[in-house]
Parts: sequence; C-alpha cells; structure tokens
Amino acid sequence: MKNVNNLEEIRRIIGLHKKWDLIFMITGIIALMIAVLTFMALFAHMLIDGMPRLSWEFFTSFPSRRPESAGILSAWVGTTLVMLVTAVAAVPLGIGSGVYLEEYAPRNLLTEIIEINVTNLAGVPSIIYGLLALGLFVYQLGFGQSILAAGLALALLILPVVIVATREAIRSIPVSIREGAYALGATKWQTVSDHILPYSSAGIMTGIIIGLARAIGETAPIITIGALTFIAFLPPSPVKSEFPYVSFEWLTAPFTVMPIQMFNWVSRPEEAFQLNAAAAGLVLVVMTLAMNGLAIYLRYRMRKNIKW
Repeated sequence: MKNVNNLEEIRRIIGLHKKWDLIFMITGIIALMIAVLTFMALFAHMLIDGMPRLSWEFFTSFPSRRPESAGILSAWVGTTLVMLVTAVAAVPLGIGSGVYLEEYAPRNLLTEIIEINVTNLAGVPSIIYGLLALGLFVYQLGFGQSILAAGLALALLILPVVIVATREAIRSIPVSIREGAYALGATKWQTVSDHILPYSSAGIMTGIIIGLARAIGETAPIITIGALTFIAFLPPSPVKSEFPYVSFEWLTAPFTVMPIQMFNWVSRPEEAFQLNAAAAGLVLVVMTLAMNGLAIYLRYRMRKNIKW
C-alpha cells in the first residue's frame, strides 16, 4: 500500500512539473510573438512609407532642403568609413584581450576585477562612451569632430562585447584539445594560434558582427562628439592615383551617419521628409539584418567544418 501511495505521489509531481513546463512554454511563445509582431508592424510601416523613395538617385544624392531631391550619399559613406575605423580599432584589441584573459592571465584578484569591469562595461549606456570620447579623443588627443574620433568612440562601445564573445567562444573548446596539443609538444602560443583560435573563430566572428550591428545604429555617442546633421560633401578618398596610393586625410574629415540623417529628416515638419526618414530607416534595418544574417551563416559554416 505504501508503494502504491509513493507511485501516485511521483505521478502527481511529474504531472505538476509538466503543467509548469507547458505554462512556461506558452508564456515564452507569447512574449516572442509580441516582440516579432511589433518588429514586423514597424518594419511594414517603414516599408510602405519608404519603399517608393528608394531609387538610385536616393543613394547617390546629397541631402537637400528639397525633400524630393534629397539623398543619403554622405550618410552611408560616412557610416561605412566610421564602421571601418571601428572594426580596425575594436576587433584586434578585443580578440587579443579576450585571449589574454582566458589563456594567459593569472587567476588573481586583479584579473577578477578586470573581468568584472569588462562584463559591466557591456551594459554601460552609450552616451557615457560618447562623453568619454568627447573628453579623450576630441579635446585631449586633438582628433576633433572627425571620422577617427567617431570610429574610436564606437570601438570603445563594442569592445566589451567583442571581449566577452571571444572569451565565451574560447571556453566552448574542449579541454582535450589543449591537452592533446600539449601532449604532442606544442607550446602555449602554438596551441592557441593553431587550435584554440581556429576552432573558436565561429563564435568570435558572431560576436564581432553582432557588436558592429549594434554600433551601426548608435546615435548618442556620435551626436556627443559633434557629427554634422547636414553635410553636402564627401570625405577625401582613401585611395589616391599617385604614390603612395593610400591617403589618411579622410580620418580627420567631418562626417554624418545614417541615424543622424534620419534624425534630421524626422525633426522637419514636411511629410516628404518623414518619407525620406522612413526610406533611410529601411536601409539601416536591412543593413543590420544583413549583418546578423551573415553572423548566423558564418557560424553555421565554420561549425560545420569543425570535427573533434
């Protein structure tokens, strides 16, 4: 009789757990659908308003006081150059920092403090990075309100994301990979460069692209360091026809970016400018989705080729 009662109690507990699992699953689906439907509604609104404005002239024209002839040429060129500086500054530094903290740093109080601060920096509001960049890059280092200052400001913003993504990707590598390399006589650097980094490259690449996708839509740091809201010229070309064929004058040039251009158009009362802002927002959303899609594809392809 006692065994029968115990069996009934076990069945009751299992049924209760299944009920809570079902409730949690339904709650999660509802939350997901709210987020997805909200995004789809906003995207559909931008698509309806902005799609008629998308044309070759829209991408190759400068901003104008006449909405029908205004374009995003200076904005998307500025965005591309700023993101180039951001990637060059943040990616090597972030990967190197993540590798050091995970593979080389001694386990002591100082390392723990650094790790806690890196994790916390990933949640700091972006305006704080803008104020830091304003004081450090614009005033102290004398970079001015330039592409270089903007790129470095966004690099600071995504640096904790790259570091955390690098560390998590390295942690996912089985310990047996390291032990096998050491057993065959490999040094620490050979193990990291020939095994750890190649095997963790999928996770690292995903973190980098997600960080850049966040940076491309940031407005607060760019406004803080003095991005122009109206600019009708392009920075100097990075490529020159004469030796040495490469120019860095564009790093010190004034600039604008896509979010700033959208803000400029949204603040105008004419309805035509609102349509321009919707078209620019549509381009920015597509660029962000493309970057996230690229991250998913690269992660799938790289992990597919890893066999251990």
